[in-house]
Amino acid sequence: MWYLYLDESGDLGFDFESKNSSKYFTICILAIYQRDSFKKIGGAIKKTLYQKLKKGKKVFGHELKGSRTTLDVKKYFFSKIKDCKFEIYALTVDKKRVHKGRSKQKEELYNFIVGELIDHIPFEKASERIQVAVDKCKDKSRRAEFNKYIYRQLEGRIDAKIPINIDHLSSQVDPVIQAVDLFSWGIFRKYERDDFEWYDYYKDRIVYDEQYISK
Repeated sequence: MWYLYLDESGDLGFDFESKNSSKYFTICILAIYQRDSFKKIGGAIKKTLYQKLKKGKKVFGHELKGSRTTLDVKKYFFSKIKDCKFEIYALTVDKKRVHKGRSKQKEELYNFIVGELIDHIPFEKASERIQVAVDKCKDKSRRAEFNKYIYRQLEGRIDAKIPINIDHLSSQVDPVIQAVDLFSWGIFRKYERDDFEWYDYYKDRIVYDEQYISK
């Protein structure tokens, strides 16, 4: 089975006078191609929480976040998954270069960026079920529209006999979402702050990392 985890960093706000608005917006996909690696990455998240954040106590309501987790904790997590088979894909938008027409349609822009990114994932090689997990941050109607868009983008690229599932889950339900959050944040920081500190630890796992130029 293929496991694809999607998350984003930054925001799609276009009020550049606001201190709360980022200059860039990053979409990141963590692609895991083996069940063993999938289980190990989820286990590494849980172990990191247990060992580093709660020091042996039970962990409820806590998670690893790229924006809040220290570099030492991130490095500890990565040390536990070095032998796992996974790849990272990312597409980052310089928001000041987005055409005004697109900037006013944030949901459509978000879906479009995801569609551009998944074009670089070799779905033609898939021979097993594909499971896509997205952080649950949209309402029901927007989730349905997102799913419809992705299914349409993948049509013709995957054997019709291969099932594709798209689930919108919280990071508490599926801890691997926390892993893609960490990786997404590192790529985002590279563009937003010229900060390579965390990025450099896992850059060898990045297959695709480019900026999108609005057409």
